[in-house]
Amino acid sequence: MIFAAILAGGIGNRMGNVEKPKQYLLLGNKPIIVHTIEKFFINDKFEKIIVLCPKPWIKHTRDLVDKYVGETDRIAVIEGGSVRNETIMNAVKFIEENYEIDGESVIVTHDSVRPFLTHRIIEENIEFAGKYGACDTVVPATDTIVESADGELISSIPNRECMFQGQTPQSFKILKLKELYNSLTDEEKEVLTDAAKIFVIKGENVYLVEGEVNNIKITYPYDLKVANGMLKGE
Repeated sequence: MIFAAILAGGIGNRMGNVEKPKQYLLLGNKPIIVHTIEKFFINDKFEKIIVLCPKPWIKHTRDLVDKYVGETDRIAVIEGGSVRNETIMNAVKFIEENYEIDGESVIVTHDSVRPFLTHRIIEENIEFAGKYGACDTVVPATDTIVESADGELISSIPNRECMFQGQTPQSFKILKLKELYNSLTDEEKEVLTDAAKIFVIKGENVYLVEGEVNNIKITYPYDLKVANGMLKGE
């Protein structure tokens, strides 16, 4: 079985003084999150699409799904966690409570505010996660990456040819993800920035899916302006 988890748990502080989390702001004539849900909904490989959002926004999100996508049983809206990986594990818990999954079952996790992902990226995430157990969508770094341990002085300048910028989706075999997450110490959980790092910390391979520069994350007001420009150009 294959599942999608659309991560909409954030409140978007970096978007500035807005009245709602950034995933609910309009992109064109629809909320950002709706564009993202639609990209997954048209792929019939997904048994269930799970949208995880802040508890106060569950009803609003469900109403958006009903309005723009339709009253469909393929989409569930549930509460996210306080941090990213807790949100993903909420999705895993929901899947285990409602489905009989096995070691080949896959979860494709994606940021709700990356509405421009393509069918190819989704398909390759499904393929690579099923084949290898874990994959991450990335694009090659175009700028030189500078590392600073103290934020004041350069510690090192890694070889740019080995550097990639992470995007999403990130996709995993569900039971392996749960096993590795539950084996983490509290200290290891504190340094996690995404789910792929769970596999890296535990010495597991994470394979690369080629992303696209258009697969942007809408984080700041400028990003939303760019995204609206991209939408008009489609």
